[in-house]
Amino acid sequence: MSLKYEKIINQMTLEEKARMMSGKNTWETVDFPQYGIPSMTLSDGPHGLRRQAGAGDHLGLNASLPATCFPTAASVANSWDEKLGEEIGVALAEEAVTMGVNVILGPGLNIKRSPLCGRNFEYFSEDPYHAGKMAAAYIRGIQSQGIAACPKHFAANSQELRRMANDSVVDERTFRELYTTGFEIAVKEGKAKSIMSSYNEVNGIYANENSHMLQEILVDEWGFDGFVVSDWGGSNDHALGVKNGSHLEMPGTGKSGVHDIVEAVKNGNLTEEVLDQRLDELLSVIIDTHQATEEKKGTAFNVEAHHELARKVAEESVVLLKNEDNILPLRPGTKVTVIGDFAQNPRYQGAGSSLVNPAKQPEFILGEIGSSSLEMVAFEQGYRRNKKSDEKLLNQAKEAAKKAEVVLIFAGLDEISESEGLDRTHMNMPQAQNMLIDEITTVNPNVIVVLSAGSAVEMPWYSYVRGIVHGYLGGQAGASAMLNVLTGKVCPSGKLNETYPMHCEDTPVQHYYPSKERSSEYREALYVGYRYYTTVDKKVRFPFGFGLSYTTFKYSDLKIDESGVTFQIRNTGKIKGTEIAQLYVGRKSDTVFRPVRELKGFARVTLEAGESKTVHIGFDDKTFRFYDTRTDTWEIETGDYEIMVGCDAQTMLLTDKLYVAGTVKEGRYEKEKMPEYFNGQIRAIDNDTFRLLYGREIPDGSWSGEIRMNDAVCQLYYGKGILGKLFYGVLRILLKISEWQGKPNLNVLFNYNMPIRGYAKMTGGFVTMEMARALTEMANGHRIKGTAHLIKATVKRD
Repeated sequence: MSLKYEKIINQMTLEEKARMMSGKNTWETVDFPQYGIPSMTLSDGPHGLRRQAGAGDHLGLNASLPATCFPTAASVANSWDEKLGEEIGVALAEEAVTMGVNVILGPGLNIKRSPLCGRNFEYFSEDPYHAGKMAAAYIRGIQSQGIAACPKHFAANSQELRRMANDSVVDERTFRELYTTGFEIAVKEGKAKSIMSSYNEVNGIYANENSHMLQEILVDEWGFDGFVVSDWGGSNDHALGVKNGSHLEMPGTGKSGVHDIVEAVKNGNLTEEVLDQRLDELLSVIIDTHQATEEKKGTAFNVEAHHELARKVAEESVVLLKNEDNILPLRPGTKVTVIGDFAQNPRYQGAGSSLVNPAKQPEFILGEIGSSSLEMVAFEQGYRRNKKSDEKLLNQAKEAAKKAEVVLIFAGLDEISESEGLDRTHMNMPQAQNMLIDEITTVNPNVIVVLSAGSAVEMPWYSYVRGIVHGYLGGQAGASAMLNVLTGKVCPSGKLNETYPMHCEDTPVQHYYPSKERSSEYREALYVGYRYYTTVDKKVRFPFGFGLSYTTFKYSDLKIDESGVTFQIRNTGKIKGTEIAQLYVGRKSDTVFRPVRELKGFARVTLEAGESKTVHIGFDDKTFRFYDTRTDTWEIETGDYEIMVGCDAQTMLLTDKLYVAGTVKEGRYEKEKMPEYFNGQIRAIDNDTFRLLYGREIPDGSWSGEIRMNDAVCQLYYGKGILGKLFYGVLRILLKISEWQGKPNLNVLFNYNMPIRGYAKMTGGFVTMEMARALTEMANGHRIKGTAHLIKATVKRD
């Protein structure tokens, strides 16, 4: 294979090549001016740039440069608007180049396997087709400005707890159909120039050194020609990673990564030809993106225009969930009482590595409501964030509620409820907020709840309120966007990117999430989110794809041919509105189990009052396929398929059948041997059934009784070393303190979930792998021997 930068690579020594494969520091790659190789800067930025002004750190503990804080991916996904996603991508890139950023680390498109994942606010959807289409749009926008996008985290990364010390045990069909399809769309349609591997193992092999994922799927099948970067601290065996398809280890690990690669080349475990190929692929992106940043670095982006775009995005992403007796939109002059701390201190973005320093002061409801057509007669705080109910605040709120025609309660999840590094343990909103809503409904019947949260919540008060409007995490312009929806200046068009179950216990992964020990077993297989609820006909609070409007729509005249579906949508209401039509496909088979329906396309259609439009949603290579483990490829089963068009995953408005001449007549599964997978009753899959699906022995993920270098710090509790137990105890105390304060301590969370070898990957060479091994010995109770080895390793550190 010829190399694009062969002349440069031939001039470099083995050590210099090895240095290029690890970061120079937290955010930059190594530069070699003598060879014309510039440094490349990477930055977090799924919903806004986090380019740190001073010393870099991956957790965002140090200040970052001002940037537009757009709504998070979980918000934007509710728009189902690919063009809007592309606009966001362009804006992100316009800001990135002014800050000298070559690679934006995003978008995030992990599947929302469970509503409890603490990082769901960063991800698009519970459906891979939906997530992939939105991600590809972001990527096209970002890369149109000459820099690179970096979709993450590849793949099967579904929990934050022990995220670096977790093995995703998942059968190949589920892995391909659910957990890699979104990335496939991002790579094939978005043409992503880079991709970030996830922290976890996939079937016993770390994602960052998994040749099946990085070579066979990513390169050989999808044609990816960019570079793979580890998540920060996620590199395990760097040389093995390079051999199997990874490129860049981040952040810099001092000389550790260099030694690993040089030694691997010298002992024959890694050929220099493969190293040269990886370097050439990395250099292609470094040099290709350098011109864009050099031309505009230090210039300014249009702060006002991007703020207006952030407002537009937030408006399209708002979801109207309940509108009893058409209480919304509120007419001009409506006397309202505003209740809720979120109205004065908004929850507009998530916490963790995606935290943005907003370019403009974030809007808040109390600051914007004076510019609306509403008359605010009172405001009360109502509750304290992350605290028990306050009787005084509650009584004041009740008195204020009596003065108004309508009460607007601003509530949702607070900062400690969802964060990187921390999974939720339940789906409840803080109890003080639930109690407040209940109490207010006893003194005023016209209560509208306005939610801010990055993922699903239970709503025990649903029946008692007249309106529910969800803004998710709406970014810096979210307050004015929400008021525009409440007052009817904007007709809501958002539809949910995830199912809202009645209760947390209803979720299909309730018995499998999160992993109890090391293995996270995906026993639910394909039955994630709506795929489960629709198959077993489980009642939910709101289905995937659900959202109301201030107008109404009628679907008719379904026509199906081999190219796709065509149908009519008519706006039967009195105002202009936008509908999101969804195409689902299903098939009953005795040899291939499937959910009753799966999303295969969607269309966003804007209609004037009384207007009709013809809508076409095309079929593509993903419409009828399933992954056949007999042939290790995609196949299409011959037979009749049900073609369904609906307004959400539960409401099919137009249906018909289509016969498809496939590539195989039947699948490999035997219905009588795994009935649970054919009927969707997957909440108690036994070992024999899962083993049959998995196709191999189920790994024993239980703690061995001995701490290993790849065990997380939170597992030191099980070790014999007193220092390890003390360290674990201190972290637990610090986590309790942060919980009490209501703000996640990201540094503590990172340490809590990090494996011991992570200290050799995250300290810039201050801790070496030899030192990490000595620390592991000490954690296992070998205090004297471990201390001696630690001293020796420290002395020889270079």
